[in-house]
Amino acid sequence: MEYEIVELEEKVVMGVCVRISNQDENMPKVIGGLWQHFFADGMYKAIEHKKNQCSIGLYSDYESDVNGLYDVTVCCEVNECEQILDGIVVKKIPSGKYAKFIVKGHMQRAIADFWTKLWSMKLDRKYSCDFEEYQSGGNIDNCEIHVYISLN
Repeated sequence: MEYEIVELEEKVVMGVCVRISNQDENMPKVIGGLWQHFFADGMYKAIEHKKNQCSIGLYSDYESDVNGLYDVTVCCEVNECEQILDGIVVKKIPSGKYAKFIVKGHMQRAIADFWTKLWSMKLDRKYSCDFEEYQSGGNIDNCEIHVYISLN
């Protein structure tokens, strides 16, 4: 898979969060439910001061590596977070070096295929913060996703 190395500045995001591991057999269902909660229950609309129209799937606070627990946060980037609603968390995506991948296709299939391929790559992963940034204007069958993987 092709990627480029980029330096990102810190981002502040707001959204809903759950702690899970890849070994949890319910992981796809739990993460899907988090996305459903974020959009269908009005959380996305209620967040003020969005920086753009992109939604983000954030993976952070890794216990160890691909096999340990981590936080999944469905969120959006904000310019400021003066009002925090019940059930909403604020997280920071740290500045630093990331591998940036561009994934295109059916939203769920393309991103699942991406992660399967990533796990077999020899990247010097930092396991601090990785995220998927879903570009606005796409649809579920044909979307563009920018994926950032933190590097040492």
